[in-house]
Amino acid sequence: MEGKLVRLRAYEKSDLDAVMKWVNDEEVTDLLGGEMLVYPVSSIAEAKFIEAAAGSSDRQKNFVIETLAERRYIGAISFNVIEWHNRCAGLGIVIGDKSLWGKGYGTDAMRVMMRLGFDKMNLHRLWRHVHNYNPRAIASYERCGFKREGVLRQEHFARGRYHDTIVMGILESEYRAVT
Repeated sequence: MEGKLVRLRAYEKSDLDAVMKWVNDEEVTDLLGGEMLVYPVSSIAEAKFIEAAAGSSDRQKNFVIETLAERRYIGAISFNVIEWHNRCAGLGIVIGDKSLWGKGYGTDAMRVMMRLGFDKMNLHRLWRHVHNYNPRAIASYERCGFKREGVLRQEHFARGRYHDTIVMGILESEYRAVT
């Protein structure tokens, strides 16, 4: 699926070199949260992740974000924890190429995922957890129509202290009202 700036596609083995350029960059991974990239990642482990991500799962769908203009890998986006019965899913996103931060690529990728989730997968609600020290991401999600739904107080340890995690979500009806 395509947006104005990006295209989402499945992972390929050839994406490994592009992923390895950012996967151990603490400035990038610090914004991801959880414990997924706290420790250095080997190319062997990342190759296994790419192989698994290229497969199909009922609970998770992973995609590469690439630029429309150059067809260049710049990051990844996924539906995490898809709950088909409740018709909701969490979202994960990373723009690994720091030179493209703040240029609309993440917002465009999120809008493509919303279109996929609401128009193709018949989901009712999408949600995202974001750390309070990531104002650029919060602003991007708000531009997409996400609302702040709550705060998980001091839920995330990073940068030597605990931080709040903001829960953001968008309902299908809110998505339809802005598209």
